[in-house]
Amino acid sequence: MTVHYKNTQWNNKKIIIGESELNSDRPPRLLIGFHGADSTPENMLIHGNKLKLGNTVFVYPEGPTDAGEGLWSWWPDGPRQKEAVHQFLDYSSQMVNQARLYLEELTDHAPQVCMWGFSQGGAAALVYALLGSHPLHKAASVCGFLPEFPDDGTKQAHHTSILGIYGLNDEVIPSFLAEYALEELESRGHRLTKKETSQGHEVNAGNIADLTEFFESE
Repeated sequence: MTVHYKNTQWNNKKIIIGESELNSDRPPRLLIGFHGADSTPENMLIHGNKLKLGNTVFVYPEGPTDAGEGLWSWWPDGPRQKEAVHQFLDYSSQMVNQARLYLEELTDHAPQVCMWGFSQGGAAALVYALLGSHPLHKAASVCGFLPEFPDDGTKQAHHTSILGIYGLNDEVIPSFLAEYALEELESRGHRLTKKETSQGHEVNAGNIADLTEFFESE
């Protein structure tokens, strides 16, 4: 399955876009992939390029928080994390808007908006599913968690299908934190598929197979 990639900028941030062949009879899948903390879109592309998904436009954005030395995060740790996560939600909503405009040039169908990520990127996908302004069709997290976030406790009317993968031997994100994050989403009505593995802090071939099956399923 061939995916054609190109670099562009949206709102003065680097974006990598990948296009697989689109089906003119079906809504396309817009799949936004969030890299981990202190990382780059290119690092996420290494994982995402292994996903065998047709009828998909892949978007790998650069995080808004400068981590130094050409690396980026979605928010910093520390006492202002709640405020930074709120800014991330606004930032990501702008990215979805830009992606929708991009897709309008390719298809007449409105896309199914999906997100996934690894580590802090997994946390980004989960917190957007909870609080983002655009309803998501599906969201997936590998070794993710939930950050501190601004929340009034209300449940969204839209319920997202969630895949959460986490490892019992993860030395960065303890499994209990990942499990707590997934249970929080389930408690708010989102449809959860949870997968506990023996892996460490990584994206492995088994994860890619699970992600492909999850996003391809109806």
